[in-house]
Amino acid sequence: MLVPSKRRSLFALSVLLFTGRGVQAAEDPAPSAPPAEGSDRPAEAAPPEAGRPSVIMPELESYVAPVYPEEIGPERPRAIVRLQLTVEVDGSVSEASVTEASHEGFDEAATEAARSLKFRPALVNGEPRKVKIGFEYQFEPPEIAQPEPEPAPAEVPAVTWGDLEGSVFLSGPDTPLPGVDVLVIDPVGNQYTAVTDEEGRFRIEGLSPGVYRVQIQPDGFESYQGDESITAGEATAVTYRLAPQAAENEIIVRGERPPREVTKRTLQRREIERIPGTSGDALRSIQSLPGVARPPALAGLLIVRGSAPQDTGYFVDGTSVPLIYHFGGLSSVIPTELLDRIDFYPGNFSVRYGRVMGGIVDAGFRSPNTDCYGPYGAPTERKGCFHGMAQVDLIDARILVQGPIAKNWTFAVAGRRSYIDTWLKPVLESAGASVTSAPVYYDYQVLVDYSSEPGERLSLRFYGSDDRFETIITNPAASEPGFGGNLRYATAFSRVQALYQKDLTDRVSIDAQLSVGTESLDFGLGGNIRFDLRSIPVYLRSEIGYKIHRTLRANLGLDFSLSPYDIFVRVPPPLPRGQTADQPLSTRPSIESSDSGAVFRPAWYADLEWQPTARFRFVPGLRVDFSRDSGQTDVSPRVTARYSLFLPEDDAPWGKGRTTVLKAGVGRFAQPPQFQESSPQFGTPGVGSNFAYHYSLGVEQGLTDHLDLTVEGYYKDLNPLVSSASGENNKVIYDTEGRGQVVGLETWLKYRADERFFGWVSYTLSESLRQDRPDQEKYRFQYDQTHNLILLGSYRLGRGWEIGARFRVVSGQLATPTVGRPALPAIFAGDSGTYVAIEGPRYSERLPLFHQVDVRIDKRWQFRDFRLNAYLDVQNVYNNAAVESYVYGFDYSQKAYNTGLPILPSLGLRGEF
Repeated sequence: MLVPSKRRSLFALSVLLFTGRGVQAAEDPAPSAPPAEGSDRPAEAAPPEAGRPSVIMPELESYVAPVYPEEIGPERPRAIVRLQLTVEVDGSVSEASVTEASHEGFDEAATEAARSLKFRPALVNGEPRKVKIGFEYQFEPPEIAQPEPEPAPAEVPAVTWGDLEGSVFLSGPDTPLPGVDVLVIDPVGNQYTAVTDEEGRFRIEGLSPGVYRVQIQPDGFESYQGDESITAGEATAVTYRLAPQAAENEIIVRGERPPREVTKRTLQRREIERIPGTSGDALRSIQSLPGVARPPALAGLLIVRGSAPQDTGYFVDGTSVPLIYHFGGLSSVIPTELLDRIDFYPGNFSVRYGRVMGGIVDAGFRSPNTDCYGPYGAPTERKGCFHGMAQVDLIDARILVQGPIAKNWTFAVAGRRSYIDTWLKPVLESAGASVTSAPVYYDYQVLVDYSSEPGERLSLRFYGSDDRFETIITNPAASEPGFGGNLRYATAFSRVQALYQKDLTDRVSIDAQLSVGTESLDFGLGGNIRFDLRSIPVYLRSEIGYKIHRTLRANLGLDFSLSPYDIFVRVPPPLPRGQTADQPLSTRPSIESSDSGAVFRPAWYADLEWQPTARFRFVPGLRVDFSRDSGQTDVSPRVTARYSLFLPEDDAPWGKGRTTVLKAGVGRFAQPPQFQESSPQFGTPGVGSNFAYHYSLGVEQGLTDHLDLTVEGYYKDLNPLVSSASGENNKVIYDTEGRGQVVGLETWLKYRADERFFGWVSYTLSESLRQDRPDQEKYRFQYDQTHNLILLGSYRLGRGWEIGARFRVVSGQLATPTVGRPALPAIFAGDSGTYVAIEGPRYSERLPLFHQVDVRIDKRWQFRDFRLNAYLDVQNVYNNAAVESYVYGFDYSQKAYNTGLPILPSLGLRGEF
């Protein structure tokens, strides 16, 4: 259907004789039957071409002259008032508004007279239509006014114009897009619109010659902007092809209240799904953010602001989970499609979280999607539809189904399995390894949600993960001859979780979670090392929020953890830090231990969110943790503050809408000792907790509508830390004599996603030091990385194509060098017949610089009822041999680099409906 613009000027109507002229635009005409027989309206000189409507503008039938205002002074000026009139289908004027004002008093006289005008209505294909037209009144002083003649219908002057006609299709096959608004803007700003018909066609007539800007911005599709030239007497024919637009809801920030933390990193769904080198995995995208160090190859660790991997906590909607990455860090344990948010706090997190002193990753499940879409993915307001997704690439495959169950009840079911085992097992066997079970992982999620009113949500979840690998080592390294035989690694966890959220009143809200699950870790190497842990963790978390005043909100919460466990350990006893072994680890005698018990760690917390003005926000808080296994009670006060120098509505020196926010935080963070540090068999019962004091100061600056700059400095005082020393009979004892310091500066220049591009430049400068005892030398922490530079971006080429790249330059890993001389490269251990390295200062040698380029190419096809996406994600494009560590000869007289993964392409296909 052809629908000319609501504001479309076709030609000028002249109405002279003491009054005015009109110029205008037809409003929303549509094709209809030809005029009835006997109509007295003028006929077209020739029938219109197929698809082109016949348009006859309103004709003035009854003219009403304006009254010259009496309040005008003695100057008696001439005046012109230009109006926009709404002419109804009966020819009456329903609205009259001034578009170009004159002297005071003339506007009112003109609008009053215009409302009494009478027209013959506009005709489109013979049918009367409501339109808006331009009209002007000329005021002459009464003394020179001519007698008012009888008005006569204005004759349409001969006007020469051009037309714009075309079609709008989906990119790829010629699939028309109906109901799309096409906006055309002339050089002076006048706008004309048309709507595409069922075949995707549109036409706009009566355009003056010139260059026009064309804008097409349909919901659910990429927008288009471009210029078209209109020539008098010609129809300019054009064709536009639009690619479907992927969902771009933010996946990080949840809720309308400002954050209670100093720093919360935010990414959009489109950014997460298109970051090169991550295969579109949301949780892997965290590794491209400031403050996150590059982990060793295939480690699957998060190293945040110079802290140890175990210092960062992983949560799913507030419930602790043991890991977020599968074997080797190739994918995360929760698929991107089920995530509503990822809260990543690199430091100074709120009192809601505890038992860790590094950072926090809290992923939240989204409510199952039951939105309904029209043809070609066009959004609608309907609910109650089913959706599905399947994705397969060279590493794993996953599926997802979600939709409604009954009134107010929805569900989602998803699963994933890797098939690295199908191609890695033959590779390992060809290299001489006897593989019992190649690496394989899977995860699963079942969600059922209930919501009967806004502000209420009940969610029941069952989710989990399983990773396992087993092989037989037939040729162990010469430096560790006892590491032959069976190598087994298996880890798994599951959770049954219930979550309830409700706004009880406009002042009171509750957020509660209860979960119970299983965890297991089984690791074995030869006959000398075995670690087998089984536990059934139970977590209870509840928080009540109360709005005391419009500027003040209080949050009170409890966070309980109970973990019954069974454990069996067979390992050589650990050495005190800094002590050199007299033989390889694999040949040292082992000790065995088994134990059963329960770890109970309750906590209570409270904070106040005070925001006296729109500019200032201050959040003090207090958390109290108790650990029954160590007998420690830890008190952790924390404070964060934010101050906006410039709000969006302020006229900042660098432009209106450019915000400037200062932020700061300080807090104490407690982390209980690890199992081996406090167990009676391997550690020291009653050893105290680790503590970290976080200090941070930063600024968030809006530079343009899409470009933001964040600079943040931080310092962490780790005091005390659990450390080991040698006790009686050379037994390892643990105490809290360790110390540490971390200092860093993070810079993040981010271009927020627009219709075509997103990207950022991230640079982290940091130093992380440790000290085992106050009287000992400081040394660089194992995961210290001085420099970490990341440049990434992704650009939509059009027609469904998108290409992106990520470039990383990172300081090399740290290594402890051997310092043996050529004559004595190592110490010979006669009991085992092997050599033991003579080690230099711990982590004192920096390995070569790491650098890598990852590239991702996407192609998307939108069909009427489903979407198909193909992608190629290539890690380490130029096959850089990244150095991860040293490999030594049997007597340590020779060494070589141990390098990481070579080029790793992943070709994938994804379909969804």
